[in-house]
Amino acid sequence: MTTINRADTSVVDATPPRGFRGALIRPADDRYDQARAVYNAMIDRRPALIARCADVADVIAIVDHARESGTTLAVRGGGHNAGGLGVWDDAIVCDLAAIRGVRVDAATGRVRVAGGTTLGEMDHATHAYGLAVPAGIIATTGVAGLALGGGLGYLSRRYGLSIDSLLSVDLVLADGSVVTASEREHPDLFWAVRGGGGNFGVVTSFEFQGRPVHTIFGGPTLYPLERAADVLRWWDELMATGPDDLYGFFAFLTVPPAAPFPERLHLRRMCGVVWCWTGASEHAEAALAPVRAFGPPALDGIAELPFPALNGAFDALYPPGLQWYWKADFIDELPDAAIAAHVKHGARLPSMHSTMHLYPIDRAVQRVAAPDTAWAYRSSRYAQVIVGVDPDPANAPQLERWARAYHDALHPHSAGGAYVNMLMHDEEADRIRTSYGGNYERLVDVKRRYDPGNLFHVNQNIAP
Repeated sequence: MTTINRADTSVVDATPPRGFRGALIRPADDRYDQARAVYNAMIDRRPALIARCADVADVIAIVDHARESGTTLAVRGGGHNAGGLGVWDDAIVCDLAAIRGVRVDAATGRVRVAGGTTLGEMDHATHAYGLAVPAGIIATTGVAGLALGGGLGYLSRRYGLSIDSLLSVDLVLADGSVVTASEREHPDLFWAVRGGGGNFGVVTSFEFQGRPVHTIFGGPTLYPLERAADVLRWWDELMATGPDDLYGFFAFLTVPPAAPFPERLHLRRMCGVVWCWTGASEHAEAALAPVRAFGPPALDGIAELPFPALNGAFDALYPPGLQWYWKADFIDELPDAAIAAHVKHGARLPSMHSTMHLYPIDRAVQRVAAPDTAWAYRSSRYAQVIVGVDPDPANAPQLERWARAYHDALHPHSAGGAYVNMLMHDEEADRIRTSYGGNYERLVDVKRRYDPGNLFHVNQNIAP
């Protein structure tokens, strides 16, 4: 196969991998700019070639092509990664967007999900069977990237992380071979992919155990900003004492100027909690009574609705193409000093889309021991994310300054590491190491075994 000079990508453009059936998109093609765009518009990278794979054989061809030619390889699932790591300058992009689909086994509740599938597509398929897979809060997110990093969302307290419902994966390794990893087959690899990101291969298929979820009670309660400290303390206590089926993430936000929010609240900076009750419908009112008793809120938006409706509720507010700057931490507790810092910086949201979320990761998440999967922070209570977001690229520096200042004020109160799916591409290697805690050296061992040449390095990299 032709050797590629990294400084001259014209050879890549002219040399499609042997037997490739999908679409090859080159810099000169009309659809190139659309194909290289990712969810975070702050990322503006120019790959040498985007290979939109039609099937697993195409993935093998691209992996072989990148390895043999010495070309950087990026792997793209849903394109939602915070740092835009599904694309890279002068790289070949293995794009899984055309490899999508969901199959539900009604007898066992097992859910087979192809590598390019989105959360919304998975929710749509599983909902018909009265099932859901724990995953995310934005329906356009790719299942692959979210699950490989751990996967947190509305079902975390009840059913754990996405990886806690994962039964097996099919993946293409750096040498082009295809393996299935599960508790029985390649258990070391299966351990690593449950939280270790895309470091070990291209996952073309996931098998999850679906969980009983259909109609839920969910939605936001909003409160004036001046009540933020009291709301944080009350919510923190409720999450500590409430049942597993009651989930709520805390947020600082600016109320969007659109339905269903009342006009009197439009563009007001507020704090709030987005709730999800997954228990029996007849117990919902009792479970939510503490929420209704604390208040009254400026808005009570809790309603009975299908689970997919809640899981896609923010899609319209956060479409692809916004500028995003992310900072994240795991949180064990919320002392008064941390709450004071939250109140100070949460009141300074730099744009309507900017926000701070505290996601509960306790209960079912904590019932899995830290050494059992690559996700190390099983004793933490929250995953915190601070995101500066706006449509205008001119505001990107302001978004970053605010997010960094907020994070700097809160990081001393953190557990040290962070959810890897929420790390930007410019995070230091020590930050990645810290985010895997005591599991890092074991991850390095697995990396050496399956990808000693570090072909899969365009990620939150675990170097061999």
